[in-house]
Amino acid sequence: MAESAAVEFRIDRRSGVATYLQIVQQTKQALRLGLLEPGDRLPTAREVVEATAINPNTVLKAYRELEREGLVEARRGLGTFVRRTLGSTATTDTPLRGELTDWVRRAREAGLERDDMNALFTAVLDSTLKGDNHA
Repeated sequence: MAESAAVEFRIDRRSGVATYLQIVQQTKQALRLGLLEPGDRLPTAREVVEATAINPNTVLKAYRELEREGLVEARRGLGTFVRRTLGSTATTDTPLRGELTDWVRRAREAGLERDDMNALFTAVLDSTLKGDNHA
């Protein structure tokens, strides 16, 4: 049996985001960051249920959505496997990541919470990329 990829889903029940979408988003983030690569097996529905206490149908719904988007494929009796990545080499182990890590540290020292940082980062990102076709 193939070993599951090193991805652990974190479910935030207060986020207002549907649980299956949180799994989809976290999988896409792992694909962008290179934590998941083609051929990696996603955790089984049972493994996700044991770790997060969510309904197995929710996990399966998320995996079907990822499959519909062509990111993963279900292999009967073997599990769900990554088909393609979303990442680029610019997102992992680069000076940009180090600079962003330093920025987050300074933001925490300035008293910003995660939501504050998200709002600030998104505002700067949106204003900087406004009108950019790559946004």
